[in-house]
Amino acid sequence: MPDDREAQVAALVALLRQPGARWTEIATDVLAEGNALTALHRRLGAEATLFADDPARDALDAALAELQEWAANGIAVHSLFDDTYPARLRDIHQMPPIIFTRGAVADDRWAVAVVGTRKPSEHGVSIAESCATALAESGITVVSGLAAGIDTAAHTAALRAGGRTVAVIGTGVNRYYPATNKTLQDRIVKNGLVLSQFWPDAPPGKHTFPMRNAVMSGYAAATVVVEAAYRSGARMQARLALEHGRPVVLADSLLEHDWAREYAKRPGVYVVSNANELVTTVNQLVREIPDSPQALEGLPRLELL
Repeated sequence: MPDDREAQVAALVALLRQPGARWTEIATDVLAEGNALTALHRRLGAEATLFADDPARDALDAALAELQEWAANGIAVHSLFDDTYPARLRDIHQMPPIIFTRGAVADDRWAVAVVGTRKPSEHGVSIAESCATALAESGITVVSGLAAGIDTAAHTAALRAGGRTVAVIGTGVNRYYPATNKTLQDRIVKNGLVLSQFWPDAPPGKHTFPMRNAVMSGYAAATVVVEAAYRSGARMQARLALEHGRPVVLADSLLEHDWAREYAKRPGVYVVSNANELVTTVNQLVREIPDSPQALEGLPRLELL
Protein backbone atom coordinates (compact mmCIF):
# COMPACT_ATOMS: atom_id res chain seq x y z
CA MET A 1 0.00 0.00 0.00
CA PRO A 2 1.31 3.49 -0.84
CA ASP A 3 2.05 5.87 2.01
CA ASP A 4 0.08 9.10 2.28
CA ARG A 5 2.62 11.20 0.40
CA GLU A 6 2.84 8.70 -2.48
CA ALA A 7 -0.95 8.45 -2.63
CA GLN A 8 -1.30 12.23 -2.80
CA VAL A 9 1.28 12.52 -5.58
CA ALA A 10 -0.33 9.63 -7.48
CA ALA A 11 -3.75 11.27 -7.15
CA LEU A 12 -2.33 14.51 -8.53
CA VAL A 13 -0.73 12.66 -11.45
CA ALA A 14 -4.05 10.90 -12.09
CA LEU A 15 -5.86 14.24 -12.17
CA LEU A 16 -3.32 15.74 -14.56
CA ARG A 17 -3.55 12.68 -16.83
CA GLN A 18 -7.29 13.13 -17.38
CA PRO A 19 -8.24 14.11 -20.96
CA GLY A 20 -8.46 17.87 -21.34
CA ALA A 21 -6.99 18.51 -17.90
CA ARG A 22 -6.01 22.12 -17.33
CA TRP A 23 -3.00 22.06 -15.05
CA THR A 24 -3.45 25.51 -13.55
CA GLU A 25 -7.10 24.77 -12.80
CA ILE A 26 -6.22 21.45 -11.18
CA ALA A 27 -3.47 23.03 -9.07
CA THR A 28 -5.92 25.65 -7.83
CA ASP A 29 -8.56 23.01 -7.15
CA VAL A 30 -6.20 20.73 -5.23
CA LEU A 31 -4.82 23.60 -3.16
CA ALA A 32 -8.34 24.73 -2.30
CA GLU A 33 -9.34 21.17 -1.42
CA GLY A 34 -6.15 20.55 0.51
CA ASN A 35 -6.18 16.91 -0.60
CA ALA A 36 -5.52 15.48 -4.08
CA LEU A 37 -7.29 12.19 -3.30
CA THR A 38 -10.48 14.01 -2.39
CA ALA A 39 -10.25 16.10 -5.54
CA LEU A 40 -9.70 12.97 -7.64
CA HIS A 41 -12.73 11.22 -6.14
CA ARG A 42 -14.93 14.26 -6.69
CA ARG A 43 -13.83 14.85 -10.28
CA LEU A 44 -14.22 11.21 -11.30
CA GLY A 45 -17.56 10.82 -9.54
CA ALA A 46 -16.32 8.24 -7.06
CA GLU A 47 -17.18 7.93 -3.42
CA ALA A 48 -14.76 8.85 -0.67
CA THR A 49 -13.91 5.18 -0.15
CA LEU A 50 -12.12 3.52 -3.04
CA PHE A 51 -13.52 0.27 -4.42
CA ALA A 52 -11.92 -2.02 -6.97
CA ASP A 53 -14.21 -0.89 -9.78
CA ASP A 54 -14.07 2.83 -9.04
CA PRO A 55 -12.74 5.05 -11.85
CA ALA A 56 -10.71 6.88 -9.23
CA ARG A 57 -9.09 3.65 -8.10
CA ASP A 58 -8.19 2.68 -11.66
CA ALA A 59 -6.68 6.11 -12.32
CA LEU A 60 -4.81 5.99 -9.02
CA ASP A 61 -3.37 2.54 -9.72
CA ALA A 62 -2.19 3.64 -13.17
CA ALA A 63 -0.52 6.71 -11.64
CA LEU A 64 1.17 4.63 -8.94
CA ALA A 65 2.59 2.36 -11.65
CA GLU A 66 3.94 5.41 -13.48
CA LEU A 67 5.58 6.74 -10.32
CA GLN A 68 7.31 3.40 -9.79
CA GLU A 69 8.51 3.32 -13.39
CA TRP A 70 9.86 6.88 -13.20
CA ALA A 71 11.68 6.16 -9.95
CA ALA A 72 13.24 3.03 -11.46
CA ASN A 73 14.54 5.19 -14.33
CA GLY A 74 16.13 7.76 -12.03
CA ILE A 75 13.40 10.38 -12.38
CA ALA A 76 12.29 12.17 -9.23
CA VAL A 77 8.78 13.64 -9.01
CA HIS A 78 8.03 16.68 -6.86
CA SER A 79 4.46 17.81 -6.30
CA LEU A 80 3.21 21.01 -4.76
CA PHE A 81 2.69 18.97 -1.55
CA ASP A 82 6.39 18.14 -1.20
CA ASP A 83 9.14 19.85 0.77
CA THR A 84 11.43 19.16 -2.19
CA TYR A 85 9.25 21.29 -4.48
CA PRO A 86 11.22 24.49 -5.25
CA ALA A 87 9.95 27.06 -2.77
CA ARG A 88 10.43 30.01 -5.11
CA LEU A 89 8.16 28.46 -7.74
CA ARG A 90 5.26 28.73 -5.32
CA ASP A 91 5.44 32.52 -5.75
CA ILE A 92 4.44 32.57 -9.43
CA HIS A 93 1.00 32.21 -10.96
CA GLN A 94 2.40 29.80 -13.59
CA MET A 95 3.39 27.39 -10.77
CA PRO A 96 3.36 23.86 -12.22
CA PRO A 97 1.56 21.43 -9.90
CA ILE A 98 4.29 18.85 -10.50
CA ILE A 99 7.88 18.86 -11.75
CA PHE A 100 10.29 16.12 -12.81
CA THR A 101 14.01 16.11 -12.14
CA ARG A 102 17.18 14.20 -12.85
CA GLY A 103 20.21 14.95 -10.72
CA ALA A 104 20.67 16.45 -7.27
CA VAL A 105 17.90 18.61 -5.82
CA ALA A 106 19.17 21.45 -3.63
CA ASP A 107 17.80 24.58 -1.98
CA ASP A 108 19.18 26.85 -4.75
CA ARG A 109 18.00 29.93 -2.88
CA TRP A 110 20.92 31.75 -4.47
CA ALA A 111 20.39 30.95 -8.13
CA VAL A 112 20.74 33.29 -11.09
CA ALA A 113 19.52 32.63 -14.63
CA VAL A 114 21.87 33.50 -17.49
CA VAL A 115 20.01 33.51 -20.80
CA GLY A 116 20.29 34.77 -24.35
CA THR A 117 20.06 34.07 -28.04
CA ARG A 118 20.65 30.70 -29.69
CA LYS A 119 22.88 32.46 -32.26
CA PRO A 120 25.19 34.62 -30.19
CA SER A 121 28.16 36.73 -31.18
CA GLU A 122 31.62 35.86 -29.88
CA HIS A 123 31.29 38.87 -27.57
CA GLY A 124 28.02 37.50 -26.18
CA VAL A 125 29.53 34.07 -25.56
CA SER A 126 32.45 35.71 -23.75
CA ILE A 127 30.10 37.68 -21.48
CA ALA A 128 28.02 34.58 -20.71
CA GLU A 129 31.09 32.50 -19.90
CA SER A 130 32.65 35.21 -17.72
CA CYS A 131 29.42 35.77 -15.81
CA ALA A 132 28.68 32.07 -15.29
CA THR A 133 32.26 31.36 -14.20
CA ALA A 134 32.27 34.14 -11.61
CA LEU A 135 28.85 33.17 -10.27
CA ALA A 136 29.81 29.51 -9.99
CA GLU A 137 33.07 30.35 -8.21
CA SER A 138 31.04 32.43 -5.75
CA GLY A 139 28.79 29.52 -4.84
CA ILE A 140 25.82 30.84 -6.80
CA THR A 141 23.85 28.34 -8.88
CA VAL A 142 23.81 29.14 -12.61
CA VAL A 143 20.41 28.47 -14.17
CA SER A 144 19.73 28.33 -17.89
CA GLY A 145 17.59 26.60 -20.48
CA LEU A 146 20.02 24.17 -22.18
CA ALA A 147 19.38 25.77 -25.57
CA ALA A 148 22.13 26.29 -28.11
CA GLY A 149 24.15 29.49 -27.86
CA ILE A 150 24.21 31.55 -24.66
CA ASP A 151 22.52 28.84 -22.55
CA THR A 152 25.11 26.27 -23.58
CA ALA A 153 27.95 28.70 -22.86
CA ALA A 154 26.58 29.47 -19.37
CA HIS A 155 26.06 25.82 -18.38
CA THR A 156 29.45 24.77 -19.74
CA ALA A 157 31.33 27.58 -17.99
CA ALA A 158 29.63 26.83 -14.66
CA LEU A 159 30.59 23.16 -14.89
CA ARG A 160 34.14 24.04 -15.92
CA ALA A 161 34.40 26.24 -12.82
CA GLY A 162 33.27 23.37 -10.61
CA GLY A 163 29.99 25.06 -9.76
CA ARG A 164 26.39 23.96 -9.68
CA THR A 165 24.15 24.50 -12.69
CA VAL A 166 20.44 23.83 -13.23
CA ALA A 167 18.91 23.28 -16.67
CA VAL A 168 15.21 24.09 -16.93
CA ILE A 169 14.16 22.45 -20.18
CA GLY A 170 11.25 22.69 -22.59
CA THR A 171 10.87 18.92 -23.11
CA GLY A 172 10.52 15.94 -20.83
CA VAL A 173 13.62 14.87 -18.89
CA ASN A 174 13.93 11.74 -21.05
CA ARG A 175 14.44 13.90 -24.14
CA TYR A 176 17.57 15.62 -25.47
CA TYR A 177 16.91 18.92 -27.17
CA PRO A 178 18.86 20.04 -29.02
CA ALA A 179 20.36 16.65 -29.71
CA THR A 180 23.82 18.24 -29.87
CA ASN A 181 23.56 18.95 -26.13
CA LYS A 182 23.08 15.32 -25.10
CA THR A 183 26.54 15.08 -23.56
CA LEU A 184 26.09 18.41 -21.77
CA GLN A 185 22.69 17.38 -20.42
CA ASP A 186 24.14 14.14 -19.06
CA ARG A 187 26.98 16.10 -17.41
CA ILE A 188 24.46 18.40 -15.75
CA VAL A 189 22.54 15.40 -14.39
CA LYS A 190 25.77 14.16 -12.78
CA ASN A 191 26.91 17.54 -11.47
CA GLY A 192 23.72 19.56 -11.08
CA LEU A 193 20.05 19.26 -11.93
CA VAL A 194 17.82 18.95 -14.99
CA LEU A 195 14.27 20.09 -14.29
CA SER A 196 11.08 19.97 -16.36
CA GLN A 197 7.40 20.62 -15.83
CA PHE A 198 6.47 18.30 -18.71
CA TRP A 199 5.83 14.55 -18.74
CA PRO A 200 9.16 12.70 -19.01
CA ASP A 201 8.73 11.70 -22.65
CA ALA A 202 7.15 14.99 -23.81
CA PRO A 203 8.58 16.32 -27.10
CA PRO A 204 9.40 20.00 -27.73
CA GLY A 205 6.62 22.27 -28.96
CA LYS A 206 6.00 25.94 -29.65
CA HIS A 207 4.12 26.31 -26.38
CA THR A 208 6.63 24.43 -24.22
CA PHE A 209 9.46 26.95 -24.36
CA PRO A 210 7.49 29.99 -23.19
CA MET A 211 6.20 27.80 -20.34
CA ARG A 212 9.80 26.75 -19.63
CA ASN A 213 10.87 30.41 -19.48
CA ALA A 214 8.21 31.17 -16.89
CA VAL A 215 9.40 28.33 -14.66
CA MET A 216 13.06 29.29 -15.15
CA SER A 217 12.27 32.87 -14.17
CA GLY A 218 10.40 31.66 -11.11
CA TYR A 219 13.17 29.26 -10.08
CA ALA A 220 15.91 31.90 -10.23
CA ALA A 221 16.35 34.84 -7.87
CA ALA A 222 17.39 37.09 -10.77
CA THR A 223 17.81 36.90 -14.54
CA VAL A 224 20.79 38.08 -16.58
CA VAL A 225 20.07 38.67 -20.27
CA VAL A 226 23.22 38.63 -22.39
CA GLU A 227 21.97 38.90 -25.99
CA ALA A 228 18.38 38.80 -27.20
CA ALA A 229 16.29 40.12 -30.07
CA TYR A 230 12.68 41.22 -29.61
CA ARG A 231 11.25 37.87 -30.66
CA SER A 232 13.22 35.67 -28.33
CA GLY A 233 12.70 33.54 -25.28
CA ALA A 234 15.31 35.57 -23.40
CA ARG A 235 13.34 38.80 -23.87
CA MET A 236 10.21 36.95 -22.80
CA GLN A 237 12.00 35.73 -19.70
CA ALA A 238 13.02 39.29 -18.83
CA ARG A 239 9.36 40.29 -18.98
CA LEU A 240 8.30 37.29 -16.91
CA ALA A 241 11.01 37.94 -14.33
CA LEU A 242 9.70 41.47 -13.79
CA GLU A 243 6.17 40.11 -13.48
CA HIS A 244 7.47 37.70 -10.85
CA GLY A 245 9.17 40.49 -8.93
CA ARG A 246 12.66 39.27 -9.84
CA PRO A 247 15.43 41.72 -10.79
CA VAL A 248 16.74 41.71 -14.35
CA VAL A 249 20.29 42.56 -15.42
CA LEU A 250 20.86 43.61 -19.04
CA ALA A 251 24.17 43.84 -20.87
CA ASP A 252 24.39 47.38 -22.28
CA SER A 253 24.93 46.00 -25.79
CA LEU A 254 21.24 45.10 -25.68
CA LEU A 255 20.32 48.79 -25.73
CA GLU A 256 20.48 48.70 -29.51
CA HIS A 257 17.04 47.10 -29.26
CA ASP A 258 13.91 49.15 -28.57
CA TRP A 259 12.61 46.58 -26.10
CA ALA A 260 15.79 46.77 -24.00
CA ARG A 261 15.77 50.56 -23.89
CA GLU A 262 12.16 50.46 -22.71
CA TYR A 263 12.91 47.79 -20.10
CA ALA A 264 15.94 49.73 -18.84
CA LYS A 265 13.57 52.45 -17.57
CA ARG A 266 11.65 50.03 -15.35
CA PRO A 267 12.21 49.50 -11.64
CA GLY A 268 14.19 46.34 -10.94
CA VAL A 269 16.18 46.48 -14.18
CA TYR A 270 19.94 47.05 -14.10
CA VAL A 271 22.14 47.81 -17.11
CA VAL A 272 25.82 46.88 -16.96
CA SER A 273 28.65 47.66 -19.35
CA ASN A 274 31.24 44.97 -18.60
CA ALA A 275 31.69 41.66 -16.85
CA ASN A 276 33.05 43.19 -13.63
CA GLU A 277 30.01 45.44 -13.31
CA LEU A 278 27.66 42.59 -14.16
CA VAL A 279 29.06 40.28 -11.51
CA THR A 280 29.18 43.06 -8.90
CA THR A 281 25.53 43.91 -9.60
CA VAL A 282 24.41 40.30 -9.41
CA ASN A 283 26.35 39.81 -6.20
CA GLN A 284 24.61 42.81 -4.64
CA LEU A 285 21.21 41.49 -5.70
CA VAL A 286 21.97 38.08 -4.23
CA ARG A 287 22.95 39.70 -0.94
CA GLU A 288 19.52 41.30 -0.78
CA ILE A 289 17.76 37.93 -0.87
CA PRO A 290 16.47 37.04 2.62
CA ASP A 291 18.83 34.71 4.48
CA SER A 292 21.44 34.99 1.75
CA PRO A 293 24.97 34.04 2.78
CA GLN A 294 27.13 36.84 4.09
CA ALA A 295 30.38 35.33 2.88
CA LEU A 296 30.28 35.82 -0.88
CA GLU A 297 33.58 37.69 -0.81
CA GLY A 298 36.35 37.37 -3.31
CA LEU A 299 34.47 37.52 -6.59
CA PRO A 300 37.18 37.19 -9.22
CA ARG A 301 38.33 40.31 -11.03
CA LEU A 302 37.48 40.00 -14.69
CA GLU A 303 39.04 41.80 -17.61
CA LEU A 304 36.83 44.56 -19.00
CA LEU A 305 35.11 43.46 -22.18
